[in-house]
Amino acid sequence: MLRLEPRQATPVWFNVALPLAAIVVTLILCSGLIALAGANVLDAYGIMLAAAFGDFYATTETLVKAAPMIFTGLAVAVAFRAKFWNIGAEGQLMAGAVASCFVGTFPMPGPLAWLAMAIAGAAAGGLTALVPALLRVRLKVDDVVSSLLLNSVIYFAVMALIEGPWKDSLSGYPISPPIEDSANFPVFFEGTRLHLGVLFAFLAAPAVWFLITRTTLGFAIRVTGENAEAASYGGIAVNRILVLTALLSGGLAGLAGVGEVGGVHFQVMSDLSPGFGYSGIVIAMLARLNPLGVVPAAIFFAAAMTGAEAMSRATGVPVFLANVIQGTALLAMLVALLFTAYRLRRAGAAA
Repeated sequence: MLRLEPRQATPVWFNVALPLAAIVVTLILCSGLIALAGANVLDAYGIMLAAAFGDFYATTETLVKAAPMIFTGLAVAVAFRAKFWNIGAEGQLMAGAVASCFVGTFPMPGPLAWLAMAIAGAAAGGLTALVPALLRVRLKVDDVVSSLLLNSVIYFAVMALIEGPWKDSLSGYPISPPIEDSANFPVFFEGTRLHLGVLFAFLAAPAVWFLITRTTLGFAIRVTGENAEAASYGGIAVNRILVLTALLSGGLAGLAGVGEVGGVHFQVMSDLSPGFGYSGIVIAMLARLNPLGVVPAAIFFAAAMTGAEAMSRATGVPVFLANVIQGTALLAMLVALLFTAYRLRRAGAAA
């Protein structure tokens, strides 16, 4: 008989091996669904891989899709480090998109417009995350519930905006006015959508890693998450750190919305985000809350999203397989995390 036994120490290589094992298990489990759909598993995964990385254009499209998920993954990773359970990255992304779109409709030189949009989007996302943080700090309201419900509040507020004051009077479509051409993010390669926001998403990961691991604020965030009582006893203002963490987390999620407006859609619409905020939760967990690990995790999810569409067209496998992969990856990672603290041992075996 097997039993779980607490580990005295966790091997360093586990930190790399566990996320990879979770991905492999996810692909194995999802292969059963592909087979049930009547498709060849290897062919289907081959099509998915080729659609995501088969040529230069496909690779750039995968990176474009990964950019907002890097921001939302970082947002969740930062929040969860302090045990501020921010499930509202989706709403914070939409808030950032609306604010940046509003600023982008004013004529101004390109670099100034990009900076103003980024500041407005980050501020809107941060202020949105501040709501559940203050509710927790002041009124002891569960931040999981409040941040999750705030997603719906933001979404329907955006819908009211684009169905009302922002509605296109000529076409009647529920979309916002487009931003000025000067506010469009520059594209690095003609014929692709690889825009400036993608570069900043990839630069944000090492910046957040440096903040978390090498600064006083990052130390306070980590200590607060590990033991809030000990942090308070040691002189750290825990409530203040939670509020600052919320602002930082929401700001990162808001930047995801800025990138989608400035580099991809150039306006706000109801389907601006296909769930990038929720994907950020899975990505952060898959990365074990390591900002540097968020990047490969986001690329994996972007590849699944891009490849699932091509696989569906070629094999008939439902495109919703990408959502199944995301959910299965989270479950696989949660199980894998169990083995960082415990190991399997046969009952009666010597230690």
